[in-house]
Amino acid sequence: MNAKRVLVAYGSRHGATAGIADEIGDTLRADGFDAVVVPADTVTDVSGYDGVVLGGALYAGRWNGKARRCARRNAEQLRHRPVWLFSSGPVDSSAEQDDIPPAPGVARRMKKLGAREHVTFGGAVTAETPGLIARSLVRHGKGGDFRNPERIQAWAHHIGSELDSELGATS
Repeated sequence: MNAKRVLVAYGSRHGATAGIADEIGDTLRADGFDAVVVPADTVTDVSGYDGVVLGGALYAGRWNGKARRCARRNAEQLRHRPVWLFSSGPVDSSAEQDDIPPAPGVARRMKKLGAREHVTFGGAVTAETPGLIARSLVRHGKGGDFRNPERIQAWAHHIGSELDSELGATS
């Protein structure tokens, strides 16, 4: 039996969300899935995948435009397969302390796509993050990397378990 194919697509401006997507892809591959991780703006067809994970960075409460456009462009195909959404953004420990509901636009996309679940992970703003706002946050001690690899991996394992249950175990 061939491994189930999972697309992990992300909209990221500075790389923190891409890092989360990579962690999800690595975990799914370790669980026996054929996971492909790509930028959301490169996704034009999801028909070859058994499941899709789509994530976007949050900026001022809005999902990254690349993730929004990917969801809109592929909406018809996404409605016919298991889909999970994630956001990244809080540059503090709030995503670790409580489940953060999806931003309103993301919640609307969840409904339109029939997405199974959404999770918000902490984001990252470090000295390497480009831009004036990032530099100011870091300079004022408000930056940091708030992504939790264990939490990301646990969610990816959960997705793999759901796909195994629904589609049959991978080989």
